[in-house]
Amino acid sequence: MNTPALNVLGTPLVPCSYDPLTGYFRDGCCNTRADDTGSHVICARLTAEFLQFSLSRGNDLITPRPEYRFAGLRPGDRWCLCAMRWKEAFDAGLAPPVVLESTHRRALDFVSLEQLQSSAGTK
Repeated sequence: MNTPALNVLGTPLVPCSYDPLTGYFRDGCCNTRADDTGSHVICARLTAEFLQFSLSRGNDLITPRPEYRFAGLRPGDRWCLCAMRWKEAFDAGLAPPVVLESTHRRALDFVSLEQLQSSAGTK
């Protein structure tokens, strides 16, 4: 019997986004497993500042990549982010707001609930 994935609040994980379709498995949720080395577990509402920050760190989330069925992301989109990239942006004061109900509990291996809560819905 499969146990449902839990979010950082200890309740069942809620989908992050179907449009654009996000998640390590492109299932709309920030689900993960051992081979997800980036730990794409934090559901965030993207900001222009974060997208530029990520680009400056070598991760272009803006440019469409049709060969990967990736349309590119815009401010306001929800996306499952790599936990360490979100933490890096948090430390720089540029973390996008988090959707706690859609953030996988594995995020707590990288950041604290307090850090996530301080960013939840604030921008």
